[in-house]
Amino acid sequence: MDTSIEVIPKKKKRGRPATGKDPLLTGRVPASLIKALEEWAARHDITRSEAIRRLIQRGLEAEERG
Repeated sequence: MDTSIEVIPKKKKRGRPATGKDPLLTGRVPASLIKALEEWAARHDITRSEAIRRLIQRGLEAEERG
């Protein structure tokens, strides 16, 4: 009689599952700048994260045009 192979289940990873594939960027920002950023985002009907991405992109494009 053949011996069956023991199946070892994979362990679950601990912590919060990844929400996106892009790297996380963090930094400290003064409260007055956060308020201005949130107001800008509200005027454009986007999230704060999207506002940050768009404003960084605009700044980089402006520098290239120079």
